[in-house]
Amino acid sequence: MIYPFGFKIGLVTVPTIMSSSERGARFWIRAWWPVVLGISIIALESTAAFGSDHTSGPLRLLFQAIFGPVSNANWEEIHHLIRKSGHFTGYGLLGLAWLRAWWMSLPRTVFMVDTVLALLGTAMTASADEFHQTFLPNRTGRPQDVLLDCTGALAMQLLVYLFIRFFRPKGLKRVV
Repeated sequence: MIYPFGFKIGLVTVPTIMSSSERGARFWIRAWWPVVLGISIIALESTAAFGSDHTSGPLRLLFQAIFGPVSNANWEEIHHLIRKSGHFTGYGLLGLAWLRAWWMSLPRTVFMVDTVLALLGTAMTASADEFHQTFLPNRTGRPQDVLLDCTGALAMQLLVYLFIRFFRPKGLKRVV
């Protein structure tokens, strides 16, 4: 069966890019530039220059300026937690960028479809990042980090869903 605004997946009609001729290049750039920016930042942070051996000194100076002196043994644990919090938060924000892009690009889908697509985009980015890090001498590519990254994206998307659900419930009602 032919659908005027795209193709059918289960109960959802997924629009194609060509389904909306009034959307020009400016719309697509506005929808997708945060994703490109987020992936670019992650690519930059995935270099050897951002390995733990290079970030420990500057982060420790900042931490001690705010919280005071810390022993070497305690710093190793704190540094680890800061770096993993960065994974969680950074990929959480990237997940939101993916969600926003899909939400804008597929106006006739339900929130869950956009969320799944955003999680897939985040997982692919995280996997590529960790794979790339396996080739760097001072970095390690770990599947646990991909899981942490995806958990950050899922947590942020859950917060957005709850916000919309409780404060803007009409925002979830879209034409399907």
